[in-house]
Amino acid sequence: MSTTESQNVNDQNEEQIPLEEANVLDEKEKQIADLKMKSDELNDKYLRLYSEFDNFRKRTAKEKIEMLQSGGEDVFKSILPVLDDFERAIKSNSETTDVNAVNDGVNLIFNKLKTSLTQKGLSEMNAVGELFDADIHEAITNIPVPSDELKGKVVEELEKGYRLNGKIIRFAKVVIGS
Repeated sequence: MSTTESQNVNDQNEEQIPLEEANVLDEKEKQIADLKMKSDELNDKYLRLYSEFDNFRKRTAKEKIEMLQSGGEDVFKSILPVLDDFERAIKSNSETTDVNAVNDGVNLIFNKLKTSLTQKGLSEMNAVGELFDADIHEAITNIPVPSDELKGKVVEELEKGYRLNGKIIRFAKVVIGS
C-alpha cells in the first residue's frame, strides 16, 4: 500500500468513527426522549387515576353520610299511615262506649303495623318450646318444670326477639325450664 492509499483509509476511518458516534448518540437521544415521553405518559396516567380514586372516595363518603341521614326514611314512610290510624282511633275512642269496636280497631291497626314491618324485612323469632340457644335468646330466669322433656327448653317468652333481613336485631328474653 502506498502512503496515499493508507492516508485515504485513515481518513475514511476517521470520518466513519464520528459518523458512527453521531448515530449512536442520536439513537441514545431518541431512546432518552422516548423514555421521557413514556415516563410523562405514565405519570399523567397515575395522576388521573389518583384523581379519579380521590373523587370516588369523596363521593362514596358523601353518599354514606346521606344514607345514614335518610336510612330509615323508607320504614318511616310505611309506618306513617299506622300513626294516622292511631290518631283517628284515639279521637273516636273518646266518643264511643263499645269496647268491642275499640278492640277491633286496635287489632286492625296492629295488623297493619305488623304487615308494614314484615314487608320491610322484619320477622319474629319463635322461642317457646325451642332449646335454649344463647346466640338468639337472653335468659331472664330458670324455673322448675314438671317433666324432663322441658328441661333446657324455653318455657315462656317475656319479650319477642326479632330479625331484620335475617340478622338478629333483638334477642328474645325467655324463661328456661330446669
